[in-house]
Amino acid sequence: MTYPMNRSILLILLALSPLVSVAQTPVKKRPIKSSDIYRLQSLSDPQISPDGKWVTYGLSTVDTTKDKRNSDLWMVSWDGKETVQLTNTPEGESRARFSPDGKYISFVSARQGATKGQIWLMDRRGGEAKKLTDLKTDLEEYVWSPDGKKIAMVLRDPDYADSAKTKVRKPYVLDRYHFKADVKGYLEKGSVHLYVYDVASKKLDTLTTGNYDETSPTWSPDGSQLAFVSNRTEDPDRNQNTDIYVIDAKKGATMKQLTTWPGSDNNPEWSPDGKRIAYTRSTASGNFLMYDQPVLAVISRDGGEPTLLSKALDRPVRNPRWAKDGQTIGVLVQDDRQTYVGQYTLDGKLAKVASGNRVFTELEPVASGSWLTLMSDPQTPGELYAIESGAPRRLTHVHDAFLAPLELATVEGFTSKSKDGAQVSNVLYKPANAAANKKMPTIFFIHGGPVAQDEFNFDLTRQLLAAGGYAVVAVNYRGSNGRGLDFTKAIYADWGNKEVLDILGATDYVVEKGIADPDRLGIGGWSYGGILTNYTIATDTRFKAAASGAGSSLQLSMYGIDQYTNQYETELGAPWKNTDKWLKLSYPFLKADRIKTPTLFMAGEKDFNVPTAGSEQMFQALRSLGIPTQLIIYPGQFHGISVPSYQKDRIDRYLQWFDKYLKPKTM
Repeated sequence: MTYPMNRSILLILLALSPLVSVAQTPVKKRPIKSSDIYRLQSLSDPQISPDGKWVTYGLSTVDTTKDKRNSDLWMVSWDGKETVQLTNTPEGESRARFSPDGKYISFVSARQGATKGQIWLMDRRGGEAKKLTDLKTDLEEYVWSPDGKKIAMVLRDPDYADSAKTKVRKPYVLDRYHFKADVKGYLEKGSVHLYVYDVASKKLDTLTTGNYDETSPTWSPDGSQLAFVSNRTEDPDRNQNTDIYVIDAKKGATMKQLTTWPGSDNNPEWSPDGKRIAYTRSTASGNFLMYDQPVLAVISRDGGEPTLLSKALDRPVRNPRWAKDGQTIGVLVQDDRQTYVGQYTLDGKLAKVASGNRVFTELEPVASGSWLTLMSDPQTPGELYAIESGAPRRLTHVHDAFLAPLELATVEGFTSKSKDGAQVSNVLYKPANAAANKKMPTIFFIHGGPVAQDEFNFDLTRQLLAAGGYAVVAVNYRGSNGRGLDFTKAIYADWGNKEVLDILGATDYVVEKGIADPDRLGIGGWSYGGILTNYTIATDTRFKAAASGAGSSLQLSMYGIDQYTNQYETELGAPWKNTDKWLKLSYPFLKADRIKTPTLFMAGEKDFNVPTAGSEQMFQALRSLGIPTQLIIYPGQFHGISVPSYQKDRIDRYLQWFDKYLKPKTM
């Protein structure tokens, strides 16, 4: 039965109708811009509750007044319907973990003026968090025991160099082979060791001591033992020969070595029944393992010969996680511009659980064969997803507001052929609404590593460059992973050769296809991407502008001033024994007079990974030669630029530099 509408109600609806239509008007899209860096948030470290009903995660946001990022903790229900913010303080919180009974959430924070991060405990039902620990040294890792009564910790040995009453630090006293590292700085004596903390009594027991590091602790299901990783060779600084050990979780216990592979063994994970340990093992044995890819291995808790489940795959396998039933092991597999979720049976059979032109970066098991993951695609920054029956189901919508007003570049893959016949996989970004069949100014933005790969994920830098009106090309040159071990090892002791052939092959492709304007080509990158920028402009003059970040060229001068001495001596030989090789690889500097490309050089002031000297030398060479150049040093920054305003500044300088030389001047 129906009734005629009340006249007054009808008049109200008619009066409101313009407002309704306005509310439904789609948001006008605009190109992404450098200031959007301040709006972009970042999810990390998802953890599933013991009952499988909630997920905690860290959410990093930019505090523009302090010009830094701050991390708070959030929680989302497994059905994705409820989201709860757990913390909101200026000090920041990280590494949230559920207590095994699910009643509490622990996290790490340097609250209330603390100089060291402490573990805090929060009742899930609400209320203020309470400080659990009073540690005097740096907490590197922590993990709850299965019964929730103890916490295994990795703590760094105390540093007494700053204990003087004055604020003048004592001199660094260095006698290690590996004496410096990015972010950490100069490395004196001091290791990280295992401890067990009793939650009730707050007593801290020492499990390991000495001059060796012990990391990656994980409890056996019965809580009696810890598996961990350590390098117990005579001088761990000179190799990467880590092994898996087990130790009873009590003071005075003796550790037992399980693995004996002369390469690296890492990431131990106990099976649910406690009988086996899954881990990743390097493919190669030997001293330095830069050009390598991890293999999934399983070994008995008593040791013996391991089973190499992914040996035949010839792809990097990471993040091993046992399924709850203990019958399969979930992994992340890097494969030709993708990272997919795979699942291995104990007899070595691999099934793809979730894949496609996207990238999965976290993996945690959930009951009933489901998985928790963090996933990104070219149009969406990382969000949390549940994987059920192979289908991702989105849990968080953190980036909806960020994306709502933006028009983004279209992203597609293509394969190019290099001069020597190599097939190379690449990713192309085209500006939103780019005119069809119109040649565009094009920037080749090269990834670092070199053992990494450009993938079908959300790439902020390339999106911002594309929004500036450029086609942007990402080249997975030889040395990249995701294409097999031989492809990765192809550049061993031969830098700046095959990689440049691959970059130029991709250049030829986009020019021949009418995508790139051959008279408006630019190139840039950071770290090994900066190094390859230098190699490329010293080889070919077709690029009209370049931006080399955190790069080097006079490789001979890098020995002893960066953190890679071990790699150098293994791969290239000592400079005094193999000088010709070092000089050959230094050709961008030694033949700098071949460079005609205006180049912007950039570096972090405190970078010990690729120190500023690498950029300074090339800047000085081009300045002396009269080639347009500029040097930008970011104060207090390490290899990665972390200050938000500096991140924005870097993008702005990229675009200003490329616009100057690649965009036609308007009348």
